[in-house]
Amino acid sequence: MSDSLYLIDVFSLVFQVFHAIPEMTSPRGLPTNAVFGFTRDILNILRQKQPTHLICATDPSGPGERERLYPAYKANRSSTPEELRPQFPMIAQTIEAFGIPVLEVAGWEADDVIASVVAQAASRDLDVFVVTNDKDARQLIGPRVKLYNVRKELLMGEPELLADWGIRPDQVVDFQSLVGDSVDNVPGVPLVGPKKASALLAQFGTLEEVLAHADEAPGAKLRENLKSFADQARVSRQLVELRRDLPLAIDWNAARVGHWNADRLQELFREYGFRRFGDEVRGLDAGTDGLAPNSTVTGPPPRPARPAAAVARKTLFADHDEEFDPPPDEAPADTDEPTGLPAEPGAISAAKLEKRRLTFEIVDTPEKLASLIRQLEQQPKFCLDLETTSLDAVRAEIVGWAISWQAHAGYYIPVRGPAGQTTLDPHTVADALRPILENPDVAVANQNIKYDMLVLRRAGIRLRGIGVDPMIGSYLLEAGARSHSLDELARRYFGHEMIPIVALIGKGLFQKRMDEIDIPLVAEYAVEDAEVAWELAILVERQLREQGLWDLYWNLERPLIEVLVEMQANGIRVNSELLRVQSAEVAGRLEQIKAEIYGLAGHEFNIDSPKQLQQVLFAELKLPVIKKTKTGASTDQDVLEQLAAQHPLPSLLLTHRVLTKLKGTYLDALPEMINPETGKIHTSFNQVVAATGRLSSSEPNLQNIPIRTEEGRRVRQAFVPSVEGWRLLCADYSQIELRMLAHFSADPALCAAFATGGDIHTAVAAEIFGVAAEAVDGQMRRVAKAVNFGVIYGQSPFGLSAALGISQADAAKFIDGYFTRYAGIDRYLEALLVETTRTGYATTILGRRRAIQGIRPQPQPNRQRNLPERTAINTVIQGSAADLIKQAMLNVFARLRGEAHPGKILLQIHDELVFEAPADRIADLGALVRGEMERALKLSVPLVVDLSAGPNWLETEPLE
Repeated sequence: MSDSLYLIDVFSLVFQVFHAIPEMTSPRGLPTNAVFGFTRDILNILRQKQPTHLICATDPSGPGERERLYPAYKANRSSTPEELRPQFPMIAQTIEAFGIPVLEVAGWEADDVIASVVAQAASRDLDVFVVTNDKDARQLIGPRVKLYNVRKELLMGEPELLADWGIRPDQVVDFQSLVGDSVDNVPGVPLVGPKKASALLAQFGTLEEVLAHADEAPGAKLRENLKSFADQARVSRQLVELRRDLPLAIDWNAARVGHWNADRLQELFREYGFRRFGDEVRGLDAGTDGLAPNSTVTGPPPRPARPAAAVARKTLFADHDEEFDPPPDEAPADTDEPTGLPAEPGAISAAKLEKRRLTFEIVDTPEKLASLIRQLEQQPKFCLDLETTSLDAVRAEIVGWAISWQAHAGYYIPVRGPAGQTTLDPHTVADALRPILENPDVAVANQNIKYDMLVLRRAGIRLRGIGVDPMIGSYLLEAGARSHSLDELARRYFGHEMIPIVALIGKGLFQKRMDEIDIPLVAEYAVEDAEVAWELAILVERQLREQGLWDLYWNLERPLIEVLVEMQANGIRVNSELLRVQSAEVAGRLEQIKAEIYGLAGHEFNIDSPKQLQQVLFAELKLPVIKKTKTGASTDQDVLEQLAAQHPLPSLLLTHRVLTKLKGTYLDALPEMINPETGKIHTSFNQVVAATGRLSSSEPNLQNIPIRTEEGRRVRQAFVPSVEGWRLLCADYSQIELRMLAHFSADPALCAAFATGGDIHTAVAAEIFGVAAEAVDGQMRRVAKAVNFGVIYGQSPFGLSAALGISQADAAKFIDGYFTRYAGIDRYLEALLVETTRTGYATTILGRRRAIQGIRPQPQPNRQRNLPERTAINTVIQGSAADLIKQAMLNVFARLRGEAHPGKILLQIHDELVFEAPADRIADLGALVRGEMERALKLSVPLVVDLSAGPNWLETEPLE
C-alpha cells in the first residue's frame, strides 16, 4: 500500500467544528467545542485512515497578497467569534503534542501552502488527501490527490468533481473565475452561475477561449457581460488560482506519523476535560492499528520570540482576526511582502538538531573582570550581548554582559541577580568596558545590536564601533525569509536549537525577570546568544562579500543603526492631555451619532452586532442586499458605502466605525505608551521587516497616524517639540517614486515634466488628454494621478475604473494613452521584468536584491501584471526610494553631529523626515536638511524636498 499524506487546512477545520458542535467548557470554564472537534477529527484520521504523513497548514495574520491585488477580497468576512479566540492556543498546543508540523507563509493563505506541498508530494510517491471544505482546493484534484470532507467522511476526486460541477480539475480555476465567490468576495462575471460556467467551459475549454468567443455565447446579456467584465474575470482568476511554487523546505521525516508526545496529550486532555480521548491516546501509544510512535523523536517545542529578535513572526493563531488585522501600510510588508519564501540555504531538519558544545566563565570578582578587560583590549572585534530587565530598551536595566570572540566559548559578567548570589557593581563594570566600547576601531557584533546600543546609551555608554549584525546581514541576503531571528539563524546555519527563554523566565502570570533567575542559568543562556551571534557574524560577512552586498551593509545599513538608535532614544513628545480632550470629544460625537442611528432605525440596537445590523438594514429599512456571507447579508464597509446613497443610516454607521477605531487605536492608546521617565513615545524603527528595504515602525506604529479624515489629522496636533520654544520641521521628498521611475526609464516626456518643476500630475494629464497644462481640470488631474501611481504597477482597466468610478472602456483608453505618450516607461518596465527573470532577483539603485520567481515570459494583454511582476517593479521603484532616504538620513545625521547643531531627528515616515529644533534655528536646519536630502543620490531628474515647520505635527507652514 502506498504512503499517504493528509494535509489539514487548520482554520477550515476549526471553523467547521466550532459551528457544528454545541458549547462546551473545560473544568476551568474555558470554551472547548472547537478544540474537542478538532482533536476528535485528528484522532479519527489517525485511527481510521492510518496515514503515513500528516502536515497542518495555517493562514498568517495580516493582509495577504490577494488583498493587495484586490482590496475587497474577503472584505465581507466577519470577525472571529469571541468564544473561539481562547481556543486557538489550545488547538496549537494539541497540534504540537501530536507532533504534526505546521506550515505557514507570510502573505499567503493555507490553500497556497497546501498547493505547494501537493506539488512537492508528487515526486515522493504519496497519495495525498486534502482535509478542507474550501472549494478553491478542488483545483488540486488529480489521479493521486483527493479532497477529504472529514465531517461527512466523503472523498472528492475527478469523478465526484465532474458529477458536481461538470468540469475537469484543470478547469476549476476558470470555472471559479466566471462564477465568482460571494464568501471570499471574488467578483466573477455577473449572470454566470455554475451551470452556465460549466456549459461555457464544456464548449470553449478555458476562460480565455470563453472570453475570446463571447459573441457566440447564448443570450444578449450574457454576451455583453462576458465582454464588459472580461478584466474582472481575469482579476478573479488571479484571486482563485493557488500558488504551487512556494519553495517550502519540508521536513518529510518530521511529517511522518508517530512523533506524538502521549504524556503531553494526556495532560492536555485532562486540562480540557476530554477524558474519553485519554483512552484513545493510550491505544495509539500502545501501537493500536499499527500506529506505534517513535518515542525518541517528539520534535522540538515551538520557539518563543527572543528579546534580541523583535522581528520574529507571530506564532500559530496569533491575532487571527479578520476584522482587526493591520491595514496594508501598517502590516509588516506593505506592498513589501515576499512573493514566496526562498528556499533557505543550509536548512536543517528538526531531527538533526543537536546541542553545541559551550564553555563559559562567570566573571564575578574584580580580578576576573580585570583579566577579561586585558584580553578584550587585544581583540579587534568581539560579540557583546546584554541580558536586561525588560524588552523595552529605553527602560531596561542591565542584568549581565555576555562576551564572546571564539567558537563555543564566552564570558558572563553578572551585575544583577537573586539575593545572595555574587554580582559585580553595575557602574564599575560599565566604567571598565566603556573605553573599549567607545573605541571606533573596535568592531562590536551582535544580533539586533540596536537594542544593546539603546541599553548601553541608558548606562552612559555610546557604542562607536558597530560590526556585523547577523539579523541585518541575513535580511540583505534573503529579504523574503520568514524570520531573521537568532533562533532561526542558529537552526538554519548550524542545526542548533537555542535555549528557549521560557525555560528561564517562564511565561504568563508566572513569568520572572531575568535578574530573578539563578546566575549560572542566565550565564549559559547569555553566552550561548553571544557565541552563536559571533559565529553567525563571521558566516554572514563572508556571504555578504561573496554576493556583492557587503558595501550595502557596511556603508548604508550598518551606519543607519546608529541613526535609528538616536531617533528611538530621542523619542517624540506627545500632549496626552490634548489626546484625552480629543478622546472625550470623539466619545461625545459617537454618542450623538448613536442617537441619530437609533432615531433613523426607530429603536435602539447593538450597532456592533452584524446580525442586528442585518435586521435593521434589510428587514426593517428594506435596503437591498448587496452581497452575502455565510452568516447572511454583508454589512461591511463596501456595502455600507453603496447603501449610503440610498439612506442616511449606513453613512452614519461608517462614521461610527471610523471614529470608534480612531478612539481606540490612537486617542486612548497613545497616552498609555508614553514613557513616564521621558514623557515621550519611543517607537521602534525596524530594518528587517519590509522586503523592499523600507523602514517600518512599531510599538507604536507612528508611520500610520491617520491623515485622511479631519479627526484623524487632529491626532498629529498632539505631537509637539520636547522643549518649550522649539518647533517641528517636516521634510518630504516630492513625488519620489515617480522621479525614480523617470530616472530608471529615461523617458523623455516624463524627465522633461520633472525638469520644468511644475506639478507632475498636471503635466501628465496634459499629455494624455492632449490639452495645454492650463486647460487641465480637477478630474483630468485625478485621472493622471491614479494612472501615475497605479498603472505602472500593473493596475488593470478594471482596477482603474473601480478607483475612478469610470467605465472600463474609458479606463483602458487612459492606460493606452499613458503608455503611448510615455513609451519609454513601457519599454523600461518590460526590460525590468526580462532582467529579473534572467537573474532571479530585482535590484534597487544601491544594489539591494530581492529574489522573485513567477514572472511570465511574454507581455500580457492590457499590460496586466501578476503578483511577481508587480513585486519586481515595486521592489525597484519603492526599494530605491528607501535606499535614497536612508542615505539622506546618514548625511543629515553626520552634518548635525559635525556642526553640533541642536536639531534632532525624530521620525521617518517613508518619504518624510521629522525634526525638532529651537525656533531661531529652524531656518538653517531646513537649509541643511534640504541640501543633504536633495544631494543624497545623483538622479537624472532633480530631487525636490518640501519643507514645513510649526508648533506641532499638524499645524505646520511651508518653509522656503
